[in-house]
Amino acid sequence: MLYINDDIAIQDWELTESFMRASGPGGQNVNKVSSAVELRFEAATSPSLPQPVKNRLRRLAGRRWTTEGALVLQCDETRSQARNREIVRERLAELIRQALTPPKRRIATRPTLGSKKRRLKAKKVRGEVKAMRGKVDPDT
Repeated sequence: MLYINDDIAIQDWELTESFMRASGPGGQNVNKVSSAVELRFEAATSPSLPQPVKNRLRRLAGRRWTTEGALVLQCDETRSQARNREIVRERLAELIRQALTPPKRRIATRPTLGSKKRRLKAKKVRGEVKAMRGKVDPDT
């Protein structure tokens, strides 16, 4: 069981772990030990998470969210399979914790008078610079 906070815990049957050989350095060990971990969490069908959290989690996950509604995380940072499992589970927990906090509502503000004047002055200066461009009349 993966505990997220006091209210939410992910059951083990919702998580699927698969192991594969890691890429990168590791000498002879890298060719025979499956230390990389791929964690698959069926988030869309999970009874542990409320729907708004699932929606925010989907947005946070990005490319790691599959079309079937699963969240797939990978880790091959260390040579230890057990350590990689801990890292990927902690990443999942952290991602869900981020999804638990609703985003702050943006308060609409108006531009200040000074910023409006500065913008218009900059536009006027830029327009004058552009107006000076063009063909030069040789008669004048």
